[in-house]
Amino acid sequence: MDERSTFSAMARGMKQTCPACGQGTLYKNYLKVADTCPKCGEALHHQRADDAPAYFTILIVAHIVGAGILITESVWHPADWVQWIIWIPTLLILSLLLLPRIKGALIGIQWAQRMHGFGGSNEGAAFGDPPVKKAPV
Repeated sequence: MDERSTFSAMARGMKQTCPACGQGTLYKNYLKVADTCPKCGEALHHQRADDAPAYFTILIVAHIVGAGILITESVWHPADWVQWIIWIPTLLILSLLLLPRIKGALIGIQWAQRMHGFGGSNEGAAFGDPPVKKAPV
Protein backbone atom coordinates (compact mmCIF):
# COMPACT_ATOMS: atom_id res chain seq x y z
CA MET A 1 0.00 0.00 0.00
CA ASP A 2 1.16 3.50 -0.78
CA GLU A 3 1.88 5.99 2.00
CA ARG A 4 -0.73 8.64 2.62
CA SER A 5 0.39 11.80 4.36
CA THR A 6 -2.04 12.72 7.11
CA PHE A 7 -0.84 16.32 7.18
CA SER A 8 -1.31 16.91 3.43
CA ALA A 9 -4.67 15.12 3.46
CA MET A 10 -5.81 17.36 6.33
CA ALA A 11 -4.53 20.48 4.55
CA ARG A 12 -6.34 19.49 1.34
CA GLY A 13 -9.50 18.81 3.32
CA MET A 14 -9.25 22.21 5.03
CA LYS A 15 -9.02 23.78 1.56
CA GLN A 16 -12.24 21.84 0.80
CA THR A 17 -10.59 19.79 -1.93
CA CYS A 18 -10.23 16.05 -2.43
CA PRO A 19 -7.80 14.55 0.11
CA ALA A 20 -6.37 12.26 -2.58
CA CYS A 21 -5.59 14.67 -5.42
CA GLY A 22 -6.13 18.12 -3.91
CA GLN A 23 -7.84 19.39 -7.06
CA GLY A 24 -11.45 18.20 -7.08
CA THR A 25 -14.06 19.79 -4.86
CA LEU A 26 -14.89 17.95 -1.64
CA TYR A 27 -18.46 19.22 -1.29
CA LYS A 28 -21.52 19.27 -3.51
CA ASN A 29 -23.16 21.86 -1.27
CA TYR A 30 -22.15 23.70 1.90
CA LEU A 31 -21.58 20.52 3.96
CA LYS A 32 -22.78 17.74 1.62
CA VAL A 33 -19.77 15.63 0.65
CA ALA A 34 -19.58 14.55 -2.99
CA ASP A 35 -19.85 10.80 -3.55
CA THR A 36 -16.69 10.83 -5.68
CA CYS A 37 -14.01 13.36 -6.58
CA PRO A 38 -14.83 15.02 -9.92
CA LYS A 39 -11.10 15.10 -10.87
CA CYS A 40 -9.56 11.78 -9.77
CA GLY A 41 -12.66 9.66 -9.11
CA GLU A 42 -11.70 8.84 -5.49
CA ALA A 43 -14.75 7.54 -3.61
CA LEU A 44 -15.60 9.96 -0.82
CA HIS A 45 -18.92 8.49 0.29
CA HIS A 46 -17.11 6.44 2.96
CA GLN A 47 -16.58 9.47 5.20
CA ARG A 48 -18.13 9.40 8.65
CA ALA A 49 -17.46 12.81 10.16
CA ASP A 50 -20.81 12.77 11.98
CA ASP A 51 -20.90 15.30 14.86
CA ALA A 52 -17.13 15.74 15.32
CA PRO A 53 -16.85 18.85 13.08
CA ALA A 54 -19.56 20.63 15.07
CA TYR A 55 -17.89 19.77 18.38
CA PHE A 56 -14.48 21.01 17.23
CA THR A 57 -16.03 24.15 15.74
CA ILE A 58 -17.82 24.92 18.99
CA LEU A 59 -14.62 24.31 20.95
CA ILE A 60 -12.56 26.70 18.80
CA VAL A 61 -15.19 29.43 18.38
CA ALA A 62 -16.15 29.40 22.07
CA HIS A 63 -12.54 29.95 23.08
CA ILE A 64 -12.05 32.80 20.61
CA VAL A 65 -15.34 34.57 21.39
CA GLY A 66 -15.12 33.90 25.13
CA ALA A 67 -11.62 35.34 25.32
CA GLY A 68 -12.68 38.29 23.18
CA ILE A 69 -15.62 39.07 25.45
CA LEU A 70 -13.47 38.89 28.58
CA ILE A 71 -10.69 41.04 27.13
CA THR A 72 -13.13 43.61 25.72
CA GLU A 73 -14.96 43.83 29.04
CA SER A 74 -11.82 44.16 31.14
CA VAL A 75 -10.14 46.76 28.90
CA TRP A 76 -12.99 48.99 27.64
CA HIS A 77 -16.08 48.17 29.79
CA PRO A 78 -18.54 48.70 26.91
CA ALA A 79 -22.31 48.54 27.34
CA ASP A 80 -23.91 45.11 27.01
CA TRP A 81 -25.53 45.96 23.68
CA VAL A 82 -22.09 46.80 22.24
CA GLN A 83 -20.82 43.39 23.30
CA TRP A 84 -23.83 41.77 21.63
CA ILE A 85 -23.30 43.72 18.41
CA ILE A 86 -19.64 42.70 18.28
CA TRP A 87 -19.71 39.08 19.38
CA ILE A 88 -22.94 37.58 18.02
CA PRO A 89 -21.99 38.26 14.37
CA THR A 90 -18.40 37.18 15.10
CA LEU A 91 -19.68 33.91 16.55
CA LEU A 92 -21.94 33.24 13.56
CA ILE A 93 -19.34 34.13 10.92
CA LEU A 94 -16.57 32.11 12.56
CA SER A 95 -18.85 29.10 12.95
CA LEU A 96 -19.99 29.19 9.33
CA LEU A 97 -16.44 29.64 8.03
CA LEU A 98 -14.78 27.00 10.21
CA LEU A 99 -17.34 24.18 10.05
CA PRO A 100 -16.73 23.03 6.44
CA ARG A 101 -12.96 23.40 6.85
CA ILE A 102 -12.88 21.33 10.02
CA LYS A 103 -15.12 18.70 8.42
CA GLY A 104 -12.76 18.61 5.42
CA ALA A 105 -9.75 18.12 7.70
CA LEU A 106 -11.49 15.23 9.48
CA ILE A 107 -12.36 13.62 6.15
CA GLY A 108 -8.71 14.04 5.17
CA ILE A 109 -7.63 12.22 8.35
CA GLN A 110 -10.07 9.40 7.62
CA TRP A 111 -8.77 9.07 4.07
CA ALA A 112 -5.09 9.16 5.11
CA GLN A 113 -5.60 6.60 7.88
CA ARG A 114 -7.73 4.37 5.60
CA MET A 115 -10.69 4.53 7.97
CA HIS A 116 -14.29 3.55 7.13
CA GLY A 117 -13.52 1.86 3.82
CA PHE A 118 -11.05 4.44 2.45
CA GLY A 119 -8.36 1.75 2.45
CA GLY A 120 -9.86 -0.30 -0.35
CA SER A 121 -11.45 -2.89 1.91
CA ASN A 122 -14.75 -2.90 3.71
CA GLU A 123 -13.08 -3.51 7.07
CA GLY A 124 -14.19 -0.88 9.54
CA ALA A 125 -16.83 0.48 7.16
CA ALA A 126 -20.06 1.69 8.67
CA PHE A 127 -23.27 -0.24 8.24
CA GLY A 128 -24.92 0.31 4.89
CA ASP A 129 -21.71 0.89 2.92
CA PRO A 130 -21.60 -1.13 -0.26
CA PRO A 131 -18.90 -3.79 -0.30
CA VAL A 132 -15.69 -2.74 -1.98
CA LYS A 133 -14.73 -4.89 -4.97
CA LYS A 134 -11.06 -5.76 -5.23
CA ALA A 135 -9.38 -6.01 -8.60
CA PRO A 136 -8.22 -9.50 -9.56
CA VAL A 137 -4.54 -10.09 -8.91
